[in-house]
Amino acid sequence: MEQPQYLIDSNAVIDYLGKKLPIAGMNFMNNVIDAIPIVSVISKIEVLSFTTADEYYRLLTDFMEDAVVLDLTPDIVEHSIATRKIHKTKLPDAIIAATALASGLSLITRNISDFKNIKGLHLIDPWDL
Repeated sequence: MEQPQYLIDSNAVIDYLGKKLPIAGMNFMNNVIDAIPIVSVISKIEVLSFTTADEYYRLLTDFMEDAVVLDLTPDIVEHSIATRKIHKTKLPDAIIAATALASGLSLITRNISDFKNIKGLHLIDPWDL
């Protein structure tokens, strides 16, 4: 049986690396990260735009260097357009949701309310495990 794969939203990356998640969330994320961390190119941009101390920024850049970063593809662009038309979602969230949908991945995020109405998108909140 194949392991489920996950797309990690920007807030989940920051919360995990900052050790801000509850124990169950940290344990879950440890397993996800140990398998293969996967993020959208949008999350890479958001996370590496985060202003922080040099030491923590290095942790963020190291994480992104180890992660699989999914770039925009024509399929993701089409999913993003449809998501924005139907749900009036902010562009970064539409691209992240579209990346998960187009790639067959569950989305790990703290911001469930931003994504909850998107049909077919499986959400996991590491704060609520």
